[in-house]
Amino acid sequence: MVRLFVALNIPSDIKEYLLNTCRHLAVHPDKFRWETPDKIHLTLKFIGEVEDNLVDSIKTELDFIKNYHSFNFSVSKFDFFFRNGEPRILWAGLKTDDPIDNLIEEINRRLEKFSIPAERRKFKPHLTMLRIKIHPGEKFIQAFKNYELGKLNFTAKNISLIRSRLSTASAKYSEIKKYKLK
Repeated sequence: MVRLFVALNIPSDIKEYLLNTCRHLAVHPDKFRWETPDKIHLTLKFIGEVEDNLVDSIKTELDFIKNYHSFNFSVSKFDFFFRNGEPRILWAGLKTDDPIDNLIEEINRRLEKFSIPAERRKFKPHLTMLRIKIHPGEKFIQAFKNYELGKLNFTAKNISLIRSRLSTASAKYSEIKKYKLK
């Protein structure tokens, strides 16, 4: 079995800027294990576990992605996902006027032939910056929630099919195929 997802690649300078901003906003940034730049991406579709023999077919099925144009984004804000009232994920929100929902719908539709269910939740474009194990304190939360990112725009030109290998330390990602957008 292979664990897969489809991700929009984020330019390196944007990832570095966001990570540097996060480290600056955190009072004690070394207390946290920030996502590494190679792990920051916009997940378009989490595929999950599939049989090894399906990987080539999925890779080929996703070739349609190359028919889409590059996507223009702006980073809107920092915020948190909470579970049971506790902050668990610090994320940077993304906005786009481009038809990314059309792409996501097509990915879902095409992957259903492999018995991969379509995502039912509304797509919320975000970049995970930090997975939180212990409550960082209200001051930490407010520093991020109140921060004004200003104008941070970028164009995403590639989407990748990625393999995720889970380990006790963290997940390891390896690109299976990159699809260049027009």
